[in-house]
Amino acid sequence: MLEDKIYEDYVKAMKDRDTAKSSTLNFLRAQIKNVRIDKRLEKVEDAEVIAVIKKQIKQRQDSIAQFQAAGRQELADKEIGELNILKSYLPQELSAEEIQRIIDETIKETQASSIKDMGKVMKAVGEKLAGRADNKTVSELVKKGLSA
Repeated sequence: MLEDKIYEDYVKAMKDRDTAKSSTLNFLRAQIKNVRIDKRLEKVEDAEVIAVIKKQIKQRQDSIAQFQAAGRQELADKEIGELNILKSYLPQELSAEEIQRIIDETIKETQASSIKDMGKVMKAVGEKLAGRADNKTVSELVKKGLSA
């Protein structure tokens, strides 16, 4: 399970005195623990761990943009390092062609015909992609597919 791998990597980072990786993974472990407590779970499923990681990645991306806009490149570089550590725990992303193929299939399956059906298509596509594509990209492609 992904949660176990994160814990093992955290312990290894602590032993190796890799402060950047250990602090990033420690914060990630805390967020996963919060999910476990909130939902009263014994073990957090990989899908939920991926959701936590994606949320952390989004926060890092926002921070990087703000730091770069403020001219604080050293802080942006620190966030970029953490971002890369977090991305290493996500499943391999699909290519644009594969994403487009899945979206086209889903539009046909759901018999979506207009932009009003976007929510229905996004839900179905989200289940098929399961964290292997950026939601912003998927949303833009679905919108383009439905407006065509």
